[in-house]
Amino acid sequence: EIQAFSCRLRGWCTTVCCWLGFAADGTSEQQSSMDSFQQYVGEFRDLAKRPRSFLTQVLNLGCIVFSALMLWKGLMVVTKSESPVVVVLSGSMEPGLQRGDILFLTLFSEPFKPGDIVVFQIEGRDIPIVHRMMNVHEKADGKLAMLTKGDNNQVDDRGLYAARQLFLSKKEIMGRAQAYLPYVGMVTIWLNDYPWLKYVLIGSMGFFVIIGRE
Repeated sequence: EIQAFSCRLRGWCTTVCCWLGFAADGTSEQQSSMDSFQQYVGEFRDLAKRPRSFLTQVLNLGCIVFSALMLWKGLMVVTKSESPVVVVLSGSMEPGLQRGDILFLTLFSEPFKPGDIVVFQIEGRDIPIVHRMMNVHEKADGKLAMLTKGDNNQVDDRGLYAARQLFLSKKEIMGRAQAYLPYVGMVTIWLNDYPWLKYVLIGSMGFFVIIGRE
């Protein structure tokens, strides 16, 4: 199954690159890409003339999308984190974590301690932050007050918190890092930096699923 998916992905990427004109070798390659494009359009038109087959392929696409959503929801339940997988977007945690690394988070009941790498989100900010726990204080009422800092930063994160906020509370913690994959998340960064690429890739994948191409 992994090999089959890799073949599909290579086919999608090759076709998208041809559409964008990234292929070399001049006129012959451009003509080949145009022929491929016309072939795919022809297959789509033929499929559109068969409503039952077209509906089946659309339902297949829907099943793929809902399966991905169910997998994400399942990870949220298992890890108890609202965002069990995140991508490091900056270099503030270098050299331990690099931009583009993928982190796997959990939010189990074990206590936080200095040295933990956590992901937190400040109210009013859209993008979560991945930094290390510096200090953890437990108040008399049992509530936690936590201070974080990026390994590559000179000062703590109080300048990143909300106005007049000195510490984080537990409700702002999205999860604690348990494992990571280096650089795999660069694809996500590219898609965010170039939104048109996101639409091209998603659209082309959906198109190939609908016409039944591997």
